[in-house]
Amino acid sequence: MTKALFLDRDGTINVDYGYVYEPERFVFIDGVFDFCRMAQEKGYLIIVVTNQSGIERGYFTEADFAVVTKYMVDRFAAASVTITDVFHCPSLEGPDRKPEPGLFLKAQAKYDIDMALSVNIGDRDRDIEAGRRAGVGTNLLFEGEFRPLGQML
Repeated sequence: MTKALFLDRDGTINVDYGYVYEPERFVFIDGVFDFCRMAQEKGYLIIVVTNQSGIERGYFTEADFAVVTKYMVDRFAAASVTITDVFHCPSLEGPDRKPEPGLFLKAQAKYDIDMALSVNIGDRDRDIEAGRRAGVGTNLLFEGEFRPLGQML
């Protein structure tokens, strides 16, 4: 059975300064690499699910998002962590915008993920609600520290 660790991006992987789209402003949260490496060693696919309404709002472009995403994925790779995929919603509404479950369901279909065995971590209630609606077995509200979450995997 394929299981996944779903991670929100802003506020969970990186410090959320508001509409982060430039690599030089992308600051990783302490412990995220070690935590994800541990999850990967336990057989979890690492999948990022993120609202990115700054695109529709005109704050940055899909191309800007692609550049910062590549930076993020490359930094994880340098830390021996494979980001399996990144699913994002550039819209202000719709079935993919959290708290709707669309991003999770797309990942499930693409990778044949057993949602009941999977874990979702986000820093907002909408992240948790989206995971629940998608049938993710464990949904954890991130409160700034990865160490205690390691016991959940």
